[in-house]
Amino acid sequence: MRLFFENMTTAGLQVLTLFLLIAVGFLLDKTGVFPEKAARGCTDLLFYAVTPAVMLHSFLSMEYNRERLFSFFLAFVLGLSTHFVGMLLSLPFFRKGREDANVVYHFASIYGNMGYMCLPLAEKITGSEGVFLCSSAVAAYNVMVFTHGARLMTKKGARRASALRSLFLNPGVLTLMVGLPLFIFSVKLPAPVTDAVDYIASLNSPLAMIILGTYIAHSDLKKLFLQKEHYLIVLLKQILMPLIMISLYRLLGLSGVPLTACGISAAAPAAANTVLFAAKYDRDTAAASQIVSFGTLAAVLTMPVMIAYTKL
Repeated sequence: MRLFFENMTTAGLQVLTLFLLIAVGFLLDKTGVFPEKAARGCTDLLFYAVTPAVMLHSFLSMEYNRERLFSFFLAFVLGLSTHFVGMLLSLPFFRKGREDANVVYHFASIYGNMGYMCLPLAEKITGSEGVFLCSSAVAAYNVMVFTHGARLMTKKGARRASALRSLFLNPGVLTLMVGLPLFIFSVKLPAPVTDAVDYIASLNSPLAMIILGTYIAHSDLKKLFLQKEHYLIVLLKQILMPLIMISLYRLLGLSGVPLTACGISAAAPAAANTVLFAAKYDRDTAAASQIVSFGTLAAVLTMPVMIAYTKL
């Protein structure tokens, strides 16, 4: 039990660091220095440049061996499985009320903040190997969110984007297609290239959390804590899902860094992309912003507990 609380404290301090960055974003928005409108513009920077750089850095920093390659593909399969479990858990809920809000709630119950929260946490707690495995979960997330997630958000009768195109032409999968061969064949890129990748990747934690802070600055804090759906989503996404998945990982024999990295991926709060997808597909963006904000705030309690659970 003592070890559990020590691990929870360690994880809690890392989450607290991220929340201090969120507080900076909150203050920057309130003072008009970095408003939400500017933050939304920077989201594309995160999505198309920074997150791929973090993933690519993990491939370049790991020495190839068969065990690591197997762990990577196992993490990918487990990442897919996590989303299917999320679909099953949320299936009975969010059927009454407005469709635009219900679709957002379903999306938030399934898709977690993989790139913007899991990768920074994995880097702090498990190092490069954990980031390497979390990158596999990010790739699985991208496969699911650009196929099932996009289909879920699309209104009936609206033109659907090609699922096959979305499956391959997204930053996570494209980075996987570049980074995995570099890892397998132990390709060493020139120092200026790797340095540039490292510099871009280092933006991930501060920029992602500051952007989330601007979202929270525009949330109705009273509604944030009075909406019953918010608590249900936290229960489904941040408590039940990680408990189920971490227990399954243990049954499969995972331990150490692989267990913690996969556990971090399963325990993530609602994805920041919930807001972006809601805007893109003309769904309830206010509901999306609120659940992302509420889930992120709840993560300061739920994620340290789940991470500590992986270390028991």
